[in-house]
Amino acid sequence: MGNPVIHFEVVGKDGKRLQQFFGQLFDWKIDANNPMNYGMVDTGGNGAIAGGIGPSPDGAGHVTFYVEVDDPKAYLDKAEKLGGKAVMGPMDVPGGPTIALFADPEGNMVGLVKGM
Repeated sequence: MGNPVIHFEVVGKDGKRLQQFFGQLFDWKIDANNPMNYGMVDTGGNGAIAGGIGPSPDGAGHVTFYVEVDDPKAYLDKAEKLGGKAVMGPMDVPGGPTIALFADPEGNMVGLVKGM
Protein backbone atom coordinates (compact mmCIF):
# COMPACT_ATOMS: atom_id res chain seq x y z
CA MET A 1 0.00 0.00 0.00
CA GLY A 2 1.24 3.55 -0.76
CA ASN A 3 1.83 6.36 1.69
CA PRO A 4 -1.18 8.72 2.00
CA VAL A 5 -1.15 12.51 1.63
CA ILE A 6 -2.41 13.71 5.03
CA HIS A 7 -1.80 17.47 5.15
CA PHE A 8 -1.22 20.46 2.91
CA GLU A 9 0.24 23.88 3.57
CA VAL A 10 -0.03 27.25 1.84
CA VAL A 11 2.30 30.00 3.08
CA GLY A 12 3.27 33.46 1.89
CA LYS A 13 4.09 37.03 2.90
CA ASP A 14 0.58 37.80 4.18
CA GLY A 15 -0.71 34.69 5.94
CA LYS A 16 -3.87 36.41 7.17
CA ARG A 17 -4.78 37.46 3.64
CA LEU A 18 -4.22 33.91 2.37
CA GLN A 19 -6.40 32.56 5.19
CA GLN A 20 -9.20 34.98 4.27
CA PHE A 21 -8.86 34.23 0.57
CA PHE A 22 -9.01 30.43 0.81
CA GLY A 23 -11.56 30.48 3.65
CA GLN A 24 -13.96 32.63 1.63
CA LEU A 25 -13.25 30.92 -1.69
CA PHE A 26 -13.90 27.36 -0.48
CA ASP A 27 -15.88 27.92 2.77
CA TRP A 28 -13.05 26.37 4.77
CA LYS A 29 -13.01 26.77 8.54
CA ILE A 30 -9.62 28.23 9.53
CA ASP A 31 -8.44 28.60 13.13
CA ALA A 32 -5.35 30.80 13.48
CA ASN A 33 -5.74 31.38 17.21
CA ASN A 34 -2.13 30.57 18.14
CA PRO A 35 1.10 32.54 18.65
CA MET A 36 2.36 31.77 15.13
CA ASN A 37 -0.93 32.87 13.45
CA TYR A 38 -0.79 29.56 11.58
CA GLY A 39 -4.30 28.72 10.42
CA MET A 40 -5.33 25.11 10.88
CA VAL A 41 -7.72 24.34 8.03
CA ASP A 42 -10.79 22.13 8.20
CA THR A 43 -11.76 21.64 4.57
CA GLY A 44 -14.89 19.70 5.52
CA GLY A 45 -16.35 16.66 3.89
CA ASN A 46 -15.86 12.95 4.40
CA GLY A 47 -12.24 11.84 4.09
CA ALA A 48 -11.06 15.41 3.43
CA ILE A 49 -7.42 16.32 3.94
CA ALA A 50 -6.76 19.00 6.56
CA GLY A 51 -4.14 21.66 6.10
CA GLY A 52 -2.54 24.85 7.25
CA ILE A 53 -2.32 28.39 5.90
CA GLY A 54 -0.05 31.03 7.33
CA PRO A 55 2.89 33.36 7.11
CA SER A 56 6.13 32.12 5.61
CA PRO A 57 9.23 32.44 7.82
CA ASP A 58 11.24 33.85 4.89
CA GLY A 59 8.40 35.68 3.12
CA ALA A 60 8.50 33.37 0.10
CA GLY A 61 5.23 31.74 -0.89
CA HIS A 62 4.84 28.05 -1.60
CA VAL A 63 2.42 25.16 -1.46
CA THR A 64 3.53 21.91 0.17
CA PHE A 65 1.84 18.56 0.60
CA TYR A 66 2.76 16.19 3.42
CA VAL A 67 2.97 12.42 3.11
CA GLU A 68 2.69 10.07 6.08
CA VAL A 69 5.75 7.83 6.49
CA ASP A 70 7.12 5.55 9.20
CA ASP A 71 10.70 6.90 9.09
CA PRO A 72 11.21 10.48 7.82
CA LYS A 73 15.02 10.18 7.78
CA ALA A 74 14.90 7.03 5.65
CA TYR A 75 12.59 8.77 3.16
CA LEU A 76 14.83 11.86 3.05
CA ASP A 77 17.76 9.57 2.21
CA LYS A 78 15.69 7.79 -0.45
CA ALA A 79 14.58 11.12 -1.96
CA GLU A 80 18.21 12.22 -2.25
CA LYS A 81 19.20 8.95 -3.94
CA LEU A 82 16.42 9.58 -6.47
CA GLY A 83 17.60 13.11 -7.28
CA GLY A 84 15.84 15.18 -4.62
CA LYS A 85 17.43 17.35 -1.94
CA ALA A 86 16.82 17.33 1.83
CA VAL A 87 15.68 20.78 2.95
CA MET A 88 14.95 20.15 6.63
CA GLY A 89 15.94 17.09 8.61
CA PRO A 90 13.45 15.39 10.91
CA MET A 91 12.14 17.78 13.55
CA ASP A 92 9.74 17.06 16.39
CA VAL A 93 6.90 19.58 16.49
CA PRO A 94 6.10 20.38 20.16
CA GLY A 95 3.05 18.33 21.10
CA GLY A 96 2.76 17.02 17.55
CA PRO A 97 4.34 14.86 14.89
CA THR A 98 7.84 14.57 13.49
CA ILE A 99 8.22 16.40 10.18
CA ALA A 100 10.89 16.71 7.48
CA LEU A 101 11.07 18.47 4.10
CA PHE A 102 12.72 17.75 0.79
CA ALA A 103 12.72 19.29 -2.67
CA ASP A 104 11.96 17.05 -5.63
CA PRO A 105 14.24 17.15 -8.69
CA GLU A 106 12.28 20.19 -10.01
CA GLY A 107 12.53 22.07 -6.69
CA ASN A 108 8.97 21.46 -5.46
CA MET A 109 8.71 21.18 -1.66
CA VAL A 110 7.33 17.94 -0.20
CA GLY A 111 6.78 17.24 3.49
CA LEU A 112 7.12 13.98 5.38
CA VAL A 113 5.16 13.31 8.58
CA LYS A 114 5.35 10.63 11.23
CA GLY A 115 2.85 10.45 14.07
CA MET A 116 0.09 12.78 12.92
